[in-house]
Amino acid sequence: MKSDSKYKSNRKELKTYRRHLRNHSTSAEATLWKLLKNRQLAGKKFRRQHSIENFIVDFYCSEERLIIELDGDMHGDYIKIQRDQERDTYFEKNGYTVVRFENRFVFQDPDFVIETIRKNMKLKE
Repeated sequence: MKSDSKYKSNRKELKTYRRHLRNHSTSAEATLWKLLKNRQLAGKKFRRQHSIENFIVDFYCSEERLIIELDGDMHGDYIKIQRDQERDTYFEKNGYTVVRFENRFVFQDPDFVIETIRKNMKLKE
C-alpha cells in the first residue's frame, strides 16, 4: 500500500481555497459532515475539503485512504463526468478508494450512504 507521505496532502497554496469551500459547503456536504465528524463512523477521523496533490476532495479518511465525493447538478454534464472519472482513476491507481454519491442520496437515504461508506472501509470484524 502506498503511503500518504509520498503524495502532497493539504498543500499550503490551496489552504485559502479549502477554507472557502468549507465555509461555503453545499447543504448535502453539511448534512453528511454531521454524520462523519467527531469520529462518529466506526471511530474513524474524516476531514472535509482535503487536498491530495492538486485535487481537493469533499471528504477524506487517511487511515482508510477513503475519498468520498458528493455530486450535485454541476457534475451532470459530459465534460464534468469525464473529469471526475479521470480523477477517480488517478486516485485508484495510487491506492485510494473513491466513493461517489449524488447529493440527493444524502437527504433521501442517509442510511444507504453511511452503509456504503462503511462497506468501503477496511474495518476489522
